[in-house]
Amino acid sequence: MAKLGENLIAQSGLAPFFKVANADTVGITPPDNRKGDALRTWVRSLSGFQKEALVRSAKTGETWRLVSDEGPYLNGHDAAPCPLAFLSTGMVASFMNEILALAKLQGVEIRKLKLIQDNYYTMKGSMPKRTMVGGAENIDLQVEIDCDLEDAALKEFLTNATFASPLNGLMRGQLESLFKLSRNGSELRTEKVAELDDLILPDPGDHFAGSQSATCDLTLMEPVGTTPKKEVVLGTTAGGSSLADEQDRRLNIGAVAVMREDGIKDIQQMQYSPHGTSFRFLSSEDGRAPDANTLISAGIAFCFMTQFGRFVSMLKLDLPDYRIVQDTHFSLGGASGGTGKPGTADPIETHVYLQTSESDETAREMLDISEQTCFLHAFCRTDLKTKLRIRRI
Repeated sequence: MAKLGENLIAQSGLAPFFKVANADTVGITPPDNRKGDALRTWVRSLSGFQKEALVRSAKTGETWRLVSDEGPYLNGHDAAPCPLAFLSTGMVASFMNEILALAKLQGVEIRKLKLIQDNYYTMKGSMPKRTMVGGAENIDLQVEIDCDLEDAALKEFLTNATFASPLNGLMRGQLESLFKLSRNGSELRTEKVAELDDLILPDPGDHFAGSQSATCDLTLMEPVGTTPKKEVVLGTTAGGSSLADEQDRRLNIGAVAVMREDGIKDIQQMQYSPHGTSFRFLSSEDGRAPDANTLISAGIAFCFMTQFGRFVSMLKLDLPDYRIVQDTHFSLGGASGGTGKPGTADPIETHVYLQTSESDETAREMLDISEQTCFLHAFCRTDLKTKLRIRRI
């Protein structure tokens, strides 16, 4: 099946990930920091399912440029990681941050550490009938570790560390995301999704193109080959499978994380179902690579944007240009931020800008169906747990 759109990511000649040197000039500012870290994410559609994001953190002051694509399952070019890869890598990076910070606080010597994580999602229903719904399932986390803690103490230690992650705030409980909607420059009231009680933010328009890369000698993201095959119940491998009118499938995105000697986390994303390419990410909290909250925020925004592209391509609707501005609010980490508490988060706030010849009613439906089918908005509205397994090495 023909690929959708041009491969603009490859044609641009830009590094796929880079720190933005001129964020103030570009015009992206962070939200008010009301919990510990507040991140504003701009995302625009490039071509097909290719997307570009700028993410600015109030805590770090840094802005990162990231790109995302889809593989053959969505007739994409596979030029960059899929949206769910960002959430998985950001999550495993956040877990590692809290494990290492808690070990330092409690004087626990960790001689070896490797995290193997599996995230699961579902897509069920009919797109023509508007019954298709995205879902999120509990997370599997295997911790391979060498330390002196006894078994019971080690389990308690690792459980506390996962609760300390700021992402815990989106996993625990049921957070209903909030939205603002604009069609062709005019604000519309939302219909089914919850409306954010605030002014709509300015449309970022074409300001993305002005971003300039800061100097960096690291390869922040790169493909590392086809993911080893793994049996996944209701898993998919076929080209275009994610565009089928009727679906009942299960997605499995993995992440394997280790700490390099230079203190940067090396994370390989595993594309088990739909089966595809693995990408290697670097992550760091000191500005050398994208931090955990940046990757998480980008993943949520990219996933939501994909659902717009999927809906309009399946229903043959007109949507030549669309963008979002998304605000995420996280507490500091319980260990890394010294709060001693489980991580918390506020509902995701998303401003949507559609350029379309379709009616106001159809624009509202685009938003409603995109939220309904978004795996990561489902992640936020579902009470999830991390199923922990420990392996001593």
